[in-house]
Amino acid sequence: MTDATQTAVQLVQDYYAAFNRGDAAGMLALLTDDVRHDINEGDTQTGLDAFGAFLAKMDAHYRERAEDLTVMATQDGTRASAEFVIHGEYLKTDPGLPEAQGQRYVLPVGAFFDVRGGKIARVTNYYNLADWTRQVEQGSA
Repeated sequence: MTDATQTAVQLVQDYYAAFNRGDAAGMLALLTDDVRHDINEGDTQTGLDAFGAFLAKMDAHYRERAEDLTVMATQDGTRASAEFVIHGEYLKTDPGLPEAQGQRYVLPVGAFFDVRGGKIARVTNYYNLADWTRQVEQGSA
């Protein structure tokens, strides 16, 4: 593994460590000012302010932890990917989604990153929204 690969892998691991601590400031510190965020089945947002607002919304509606994390990166360290399982609890109804009643869910997730200047410049997440919806409508995973 090259130094650039190791650096990118560590950056993404640090990002998820901050995520698991509920440390939004720690996550934001790892991102470029112009970070591009591709939201699963949603819009693309740009910038730290938009990413911070997204994290605040998520924290209000969900409690999540990334487990079984595997991170891979290109030899030049400019792109990385992560595969993990989200273990979550739906705390407060998110508009347009089923009603929250503390339902628990477990979802496999794939995430993709661009790395620039030692920071994350793009975050793209993919998971199965239909599976999440089924789990919360059934009450618990």
